[in-house]
Amino acid sequence: MARLDRIPEPMRSLIAGLECPNFKNQPWMEGPPLSRRRVAIVSTAGLHRRDDRPFTFMAGDYRIIPGDIKTNDLVMSHTSTNFDRTGFQQDWNVVFPLDRLRELTDRGFIGSLADFHYSFMGATDPKLMEPTTRDLVRLLKKDRVDAILLVPV
Repeated sequence: MARLDRIPEPMRSLIAGLECPNFKNQPWMEGPPLSRRRVAIVSTAGLHRRDDRPFTFMAGDYRIIPGDIKTNDLVMSHTSTNFDRTGFQQDWNVVFPLDRLRELTDRGFIGSLADFHYSFMGATDPKLMEPTTRDLVRLLKKDRVDAILLVPV
C-alpha cells in the first residue's frame, strides 16, 4: 500500500482532501457463530472477470465475481500508477482471499461461501459508492449472505 507522503501531486492532495463521510445509520447486528454463517467478499481492489468491463477512474460501481472463479480469470484494472499490483500478481488472496475462505469452509470454521462476491474501485469517494451499495445489499440478501469480509485495498 502506498504511503500518502510518497504519492506524487496532484493525487496526494486529491486523496488527502477527500471527506470521510459520516453515515447516520451504522448498523451492527449480532448473529449466529461463524461456523453457521454464509460469507461474501467485498473488495476495493478494482477486480473483475477477464471478460467484464474494466473500472474507470473514480468509478462508484462494482463488479460481480462468481464464487467459482479461477485465478486466471480475475484481473485488476485499478488505474492508479501509485498502486502496487505485485502482491496480487503473486497471490490473488492478498486482495481477494477466496482460497483462504474455501479452506476455512472445508474445515468447518465458516458455514458456507456466497455464490457471488464483489469488488469496487479503490480510491473512490465513498459518497459515489453509497448509492450502488444499496443495490449490492439487495444482491447479498438474495444470496442469503449474513457475513461480509471487507477487504479495503
